[in-house]
Amino acid sequence: MMKRFREQCRGFESKCSDDLEIVSTQASDQDIFFDSVIGHIEDILMEENFQELQKCFMEKYWHEFEDEEENKLCYMNIFKEYTDTIEKHIEIHLVKMIPNFSMDEFIEQLQTRKNELNGEVFEMLFTFSDFIAFKEMFLDYKAMKDGRVEDLSKGICITSGILH
Repeated sequence: MMKRFREQCRGFESKCSDDLEIVSTQASDQDIFFDSVIGHIEDILMEENFQELQKCFMEKYWHEFEDEEENKLCYMNIFKEYTDTIEKHIEIHLVKMIPNFSMDEFIEQLQTRKNELNGEVFEMLFTFSDFIAFKEMFLDYKAMKDGRVEDLSKGICITSGILH
């Protein structure tokens, strides 16, 4: 059976060799490190204590935000406090898990890759360095609190598990 499979593959290779290009890419050490950090951050974001920390912060300030083009002066103070609080929480965990971790270097990498990245983890991480993303996060939370958006988190339970 394997012999017949190899023969079929050889036939395929000869028919498609002009059209088929196999490209082998290898991730750089920097890419591997970045992916590792993102994996750890995903774990941190799923932890109950992080969820509670962020919820408490949002509860404290959501009423301050308005969906207007002009920003209030207090937004920058809230942004700084948020960045300091949430970033510090994540950084403390990452330093424990990754030797020689630097949040400043990681945020720099995040900014250089911004156009390549998508997903909830990256949206969350951009709230540390992108004021617009931060404000949108608060406006979304405010809309949910005001009842203008249905809170889909009720009834959803996220748990970690081991796949066998």
